Amino acid sequence: MVEQESDTQLTAILKAAADPTRRALMTLLAQHGPMRVTDLARHFQMSLNSVSKHIKVLEAAQLVSRRTEWREHLIELKTEHLSQVDLWFQSLRSIWAMRLEKLETLIDKDDDNDNRD
Repeated sequence: MVEQESDTQLTAILKAAADPTRRALMTLLAQHGPMRVTDLARHFQMSLNSVSKHIKVLEAAQLVSRRTEWREHLIELKTEHLSQVDLWFQSLRSIWAMRLEKLETLIDKDDDNDNRD
């Protein structure tokens, strides 16, 4: 069940990060730290409501969190779940490493056969 939960989380992260606006929001938060929604919206040519909708998608994927200080809503990047993306990429890299090793073995065998001729 844990594997299924992490797969669901990975899917949510990848879907949320697929949008360039949401990636830009995450980049801004990584560069500047927690920001107000209105400050984030100034970086985009879209309505505050549209930026809020993007933030809600990031919140649902647990990539950002919202905290309230007095009357201000601060949005903060949460990087802990991004490790799931890294783990997935590591598994892809290991598959490619195995494929490259097999290719290298085949090339070495072919070179040995050419040297015998």
